[in-house]
Amino acid sequence: MKKLALFLIGSVVPLLFILMLQESIAGVVIEEVHKDMEGRTSKILRYFSESQFRTDHPEEGLTIIIDFKGDRMVMIDHRSKGYVEIRFSKWEKEVGENLKKSLPQMQPMAKTIFVRKTGETAFINGFQTEKVQIFAGGELIEENWVTRDVDMGEVEKVMEKVAKGFSKDLRAGMKEGQEIYEKLKPHGFPILIKDYTLTYGLGPITVLEVKKLEKRELRDEIFLPPAGYQRIIPEPPKK
Repeated sequence: MKKLALFLIGSVVPLLFILMLQESIAGVVIEEVHKDMEGRTSKILRYFSESQFRTDHPEEGLTIIIDFKGDRMVMIDHRSKGYVEIRFSKWEKEVGENLKKSLPQMQPMAKTIFVRKTGETAFINGFQTEKVQIFAGGELIEENWVTRDVDMGEVEKVMEKVAKGFSKDLRAGMKEGQEIYEKLKPHGFPILIKDYTLTYGLGPITVLEVKKLEKRELRDEIFLPPAGYQRIIPEPPKK
């Protein structure tokens, strides 16, 4: 459950981008590659159509589907061909409560966020990008290669829409991320992100790179468990 919470919080920026595009198209598929501090890479696929969001982790055989409008969350294990379906609001409440309890440990002190343009440019995966650095409390925490090839006109409306979709406690856990996003958005959308937060300047702990973005119609079946998969009913926790 904790890993799932971190996944969702870490997906806010890509989700904002997908939501922004929904005004003009029926669906979006984004292919990303993540690299951890040991150099291991993993592929992630994201699908979005209207109020439904799906993320696939092929190497782990896992899929997560969120239906904001239908208050539904589905976690699919393709290796066992089973899935768990719960109310998203219930999951969000539990995660929000856990975040609220751990916030003092997660955020011991507020840090001033500063964004600095470097003037460096590069053509990455079909996008013209510019390098932007993000500092917190004077320490470099992120390097973003951002693009203006994406229309950013609807971002503020999307931010309000997404914020209303999460509970108060869960939004509190994403406060720093939201501040970074607000200060980064005038510069463009990040195609390549290098995160330095846990390596103290020695090198990026994680890299997120958008490899491909495709606009297309998405079938309803994409946001449902595959036919023949067995629904698993979790046992209630023992008192």
